[in-house]
Amino acid sequence: MKKIHFLYLAFSLILSSCLRLDSNLYNLSDKISEYKRDGFTGTQDFRLDASYDIPDSLVLPLTLKSHSVKENRDYSIRAFFIGHRARIATDTVIVYCHGNKWHMDFYWQRAKLLAHVGGKNRYGVLYMDYRGYGLSEGTPSEEGLYEDVDACLNWLKQEGLNNERLIMYGFSMGTSAATELSSKPRSLTPHKLILEAPFASAAVMAADGAGLDMPSSFFTNLKIDNAEEIKQVKQPLLWMHGVNDLFLGIKTHGEVVFKNHTGSYKEAHRIDGADHGEVPATWGFRNYTETLSTFITKP
Repeated sequence: MKKIHFLYLAFSLILSSCLRLDSNLYNLSDKISEYKRDGFTGTQDFRLDASYDIPDSLVLPLTLKSHSVKENRDYSIRAFFIGHRARIATDTVIVYCHGNKWHMDFYWQRAKLLAHVGGKNRYGVLYMDYRGYGLSEGTPSEEGLYEDVDACLNWLKQEGLNNERLIMYGFSMGTSAATELSSKPRSLTPHKLILEAPFASAAVMAADGAGLDMPSSFFTNLKIDNAEEIKQVKQPLLWMHGVNDLFLGIKTHGEVVFKNHTGSYKEAHRIDGADHGEVPATWGFRNYTETLSTFITKP
């Protein structure tokens, strides 16, 4: 009787909206009225010491227009460019696509760390809040992720960035946009791709979360499939994943994505002891930044 009761409860939950990934993938619970960056006191994956501080003169707030093809309207999305704006036309820029949690303040420490790859402010770093995140307008959606990131790429293109100097970096949910826009370029074609803790697909996420052998359509309308999309990515790939990732298991997600990449070059970094979001701190900030720098400059 207990087994029957459990199955009934499981089916009830599945048929309700509470387990649908397309509504619960986007974690928007932390509402803000302004960006505080270093003044943000909420929970963070890690916090850097003062040696990593970036002067306000090298932080450019942006409000960009992202066009929704489906709705035929524009949304205002917020972004920050870190670095020397004048160098965009001549140097490399890292575009960082953050995960499903909260907003840019939560990822500010990560953006600062990327601004130290190769030396302090060696490369520009651009990151954004997708629709519905932080102070960006709208409601999150899969296509919206791609359109919002591409709006940032279009701004960089107008500032003089070209394909050969664009590095795409995706973390967690952000790997979907990074992979999609590397395999199916829009405004710019990324030169190299960095994926941290990527998920294989929405279907695998549903299967992992449910523990039941049922079609993923019971759980989600998302079509995100990094494991298939990565097959079309020919750019060099750097993949890193925490061995102890309890949110996106390295075996069912990261290893599958890495294996399916058949491009010109790829390298893997499996970080022992790291859970989801812990890769930079567990690996060590110097190891992390030096590894990224070597990958970016590799011929």
